[in-house]
Amino acid sequence: MGHGKLKKFEENKSFGCLLQPSIDEVFDHNFSSESGLHLLDHPIKGHWNEKMFVKDQPIILELGCGKGEYTIDLSKRNPEFNYIGVDIKGARLWKGAKTATDLALTNVAFLRTKIEFIESFFATSEVSEIWLTFSDPQIKSENNRLTSPLFLNRYRHFLKEGGIIHLKTDSMFLHEYTKAMCSANSLRVMACTEDLYASDRTGLYSSELASVCGESAVDALFQVQTYYEQMFLNQGFRITYMAFTIDHNGDYVSPEWDSDYWKAKELPRITTLH
Repeated sequence: MGHGKLKKFEENKSFGCLLQPSIDEVFDHNFSSESGLHLLDHPIKGHWNEKMFVKDQPIILELGCGKGEYTIDLSKRNPEFNYIGVDIKGARLWKGAKTATDLALTNVAFLRTKIEFIESFFATSEVSEIWLTFSDPQIKSENNRLTSPLFLNRYRHFLKEGGIIHLKTDSMFLHEYTKAMCSANSLRVMACTEDLYASDRTGLYSSELASVCGESAVDALFQVQTYYEQMFLNQGFRITYMAFTIDHNGDYVSPEWDSDYWKAKELPRITTLH
């Protein structure tokens, strides 16, 4: 590990806006290994507004936030919301946590953990919205996709009724898979486009969606670009966007869709990444 990373990891310990739970705070080591791992409730669960923020405000998560560009920008544009960026990479989170600290932002926090463990940290209805920005499409493993039945069920445990999930991605595979998920489970799609920057803003973002998320969030959708978004835009890839709710009775089901077709369409993108 390089000296630069070690320095960032050490500095991370000083950031009050960054929560880095230990393994002992997440897992019950006395639980029978034959029954698999058992997640524990972290003490922050249900107490984010009380322990991490100055004001009691609606909470919005960005899952897989990377360096936190989106989390930081949204927090500055929308001071009436509290934002939490989640990622497992400490060196990436250092950038967001340092920026939030330097700018004295009181409505932004970061959580270092695997998204698979997200239920350990948020209580019923504690979260109002979720942003998924340029998530790995996980072409080979449906269960690892952040819009799969497995993950939607996790989100349902802490996303409030009517809470919105935003998916912004350059991956047509993930975009089409998520559209198929919404269709298969009769989920309400509030906005959808295969080419964000060619879309009419007014037509894409309904007055209802804008009233829930705020006009500043609409501005951010079109104006804030992460490192990966800029990279793919420069290479000619289109940026897609969806907003949907996950209110649903019963289990979520996997969609029937032409995955082979969209895997083939994804090859140029995969080649670019490597």
